[in-house]
Amino acid sequence: MSPIRLVVSDIDGTLVNKQKQLTPATTDAVLRLEQAGVGFTVISARPMSGIMPIADTLSIDAPMAAFNGGIIFRRDGSIAEHHMIDGDVVHGVMDIAADAPVDIWVFVDDRWYASTDVGSHVGSERLASNQEPVIVDDFTDLYDRADKVTFVSDDHAMLADLADRCKATHGSDATIAQSQVYYLDVTALAANKGDGLVALAKTFDQPLDAVAVMGDQYNDVPMLERAGLAIAMGNAPDPVKAIAHQVTTANDADGVAHAIDTIIFPRIGVSA
Repeated sequence: MSPIRLVVSDIDGTLVNKQKQLTPATTDAVLRLEQAGVGFTVISARPMSGIMPIADTLSIDAPMAAFNGGIIFRRDGSIAEHHMIDGDVVHGVMDIAADAPVDIWVFVDDRWYASTDVGSHVGSERLASNQEPVIVDDFTDLYDRADKVTFVSDDHAMLADLADRCKATHGSDATIAQSQVYYLDVTALAANKGDGLVALAKTFDQPLDAVAVMGDQYNDVPMLERAGLAIAMGNAPDPVKAIAHQVTTANDADGVAHAIDTIIFPRIGVSA
């Protein structure tokens, strides 16, 4: 087994708890990880604005990935890679979803545009994106500049069906995945956590077999499948756990800290 030299973590459902907060135990574990000579960074479906507070708290000056790898950027705001959704794809998935009872979010230029500012998940997204939504009735002028389109609904079966319909038409032209059972995300074809992981590992000059990843949802599967050490959270669905090499505790039980102390440190010969 190769020694782990880099850890890449998802954020929501993984690095932060259900309140979208970093706990002291997790913050301390990441610090100890870096003191042991292991790099640490994050990849998330969040926009850059939502990742920045995490980066500030953890002092991450290395490259990070927003929109599942659609943007590779640093805390100083510099952008190394930027992959937007093809405008025809945005038009297509919007047409497919036209008859579906979903709320619509479109992320452009690090701004969050939404069809409504009410709903059970708006408050959570305010925290995750670290901004207020811009309410619009027509998204057409954003089609050619979109980083992510999210369809939102608590009708999980309907949203899963919408995902299947979108994939059937545009699955070869975009990355279409559910980041939660109530979120259906559409990003650029290259904006997936597998390609994002490759891009991040390259910036650290590390081979994939020296990289550990942590995640909890189906959009994390592409990186879980490619990393040298794949760790699923205790709160992950069973099919996601089945793909991972190891399973840690849930995000509300300091799962990232537990993984660092009990899985990663023993592999590199460091005491927790």
